[in-house]
Amino acid sequence: MRDRPKSLAAFERAKRWIPGGVNSPARAFGAVGGTPPFIARGEGAYLWDIDGNCYIDYVGSWGPMILGHCHPRVVAALREALEKGTSFGAPTEAETRLAELIVETVPSVEKVRLVNSGTEAVMSALRLARGYTGRSKIVKFAGCYHGHVDSLLVAAGSSAATLGVPSSPGVPPAVAQDTLVLRYNDADEVREAFGRLGEQIAAVIVEPVAGNMGCVPGRQEFLQTLRDLTAQYGALLIFDEVMSGFRLALGGAQALYGITPDLTTLGKIIGGGLPVGAYGGRAEIMDHILPAGKVFQAGTLSGNPLATAAGIATLEVLRETDPFSTLERMSRRLAAGVRAAAEEAGVPCYIGRRGSMMTIFFTPHPVANWDSAAACDTAAFARFFHTMLDYGVYLPCSQFEAMFLSAAHSDEDIDAAIAAAREGFAEVQAAGGMS
Repeated sequence: MRDRPKSLAAFERAKRWIPGGVNSPARAFGAVGGTPPFIARGEGAYLWDIDGNCYIDYVGSWGPMILGHCHPRVVAALREALEKGTSFGAPTEAETRLAELIVETVPSVEKVRLVNSGTEAVMSALRLARGYTGRSKIVKFAGCYHGHVDSLLVAAGSSAATLGVPSSPGVPPAVAQDTLVLRYNDADEVREAFGRLGEQIAAVIVEPVAGNMGCVPGRQEFLQTLRDLTAQYGALLIFDEVMSGFRLALGGAQALYGITPDLTTLGKIIGGGLPVGAYGGRAEIMDHILPAGKVFQAGTLSGNPLATAAGIATLEVLRETDPFSTLERMSRRLAAGVRAAAEEAGVPCYIGRRGSMMTIFFTPHPVANWDSAAACDTAAFARFFHTMLDYGVYLPCSQFEAMFLSAAHSDEDIDAAIAAAREGFAEVQAAGGMS
């Protein structure tokens, strides 16, 4: 057991001034229990907490740190930008350069607007889709998370094809009622929904590789059905690639699947670890945004010079080094090693993976949607998580989050994670196995 007395004291202090002691609920260890380590610094594939404990980081700030922490090119770019100023609220050439890199790389994007977060990118893309089509209804999928946008914080109604109901206090029913919540990876359900309401649907938004019910890749047929039906009915297809963009490939998941959406939302990696988001797509759609068009969207800190500097450096390094085949190899080896460790311990698990995104699901069954993800043994995961943490492996603190590899991870880091997993599965088995 690693002692974390300073983190415990820091958490108690934080709870006095910050709701729940955290500025995002995913950090609170609510799903696994215990006290989160307070992080002091990161370098490469490693984190150190304020108690001096070192961890191999498989969270990567929930996805952005594909180059690892404190990459020299990113740090140098930030230092240079900082010396010139932190915010201008006026156009800069760096904004244009980051936009160029995105357009040159992401297949669907001809024009792009920079914002400050993935949530803001999704909110803006939905408004644009409604403004462009003149329609109001949005289709989303259970288990896909698109930020804390009111109209997307909904749960399925009495049947999967009914309109949504609010899943959070503070979301008015009138806002949720135009959202249809369908089952992920279920092409037949999408066909049925479009058959009933297709002329009213403004857009379908989907994570082509889901990351917030754990890593659940979209099936080719499912995503192609979304593309075909939205084109047939005059709706827009929005790929939420906040997680998968520039992570699964330079062109994101859409490049891997060979499917071109009408709009794409981005974040995380395009800011190199700083707050950023973007949405982009076909020029004739994007030109409906003010001041080119009439759909309103604005932001004082959009295109912030520090965020654009870090984003440019990150994307340029990715283009120069093309680490994706190496990430795929290491991720495949990690998955195989973890799977073997589970089999040795007699603990059934299913590993969802695409590229450098991965989740260890505590279930013997394949996970293809929220229903199958929700059937996992979360208590077994919590025991596994804390054992991994004690052995210096930092995983997402929820069964329903993806873990991420970075270009800074080494084969030795993969070996260490597999060795820790053996201990984690042994602990689960010693505690009585899975329920």
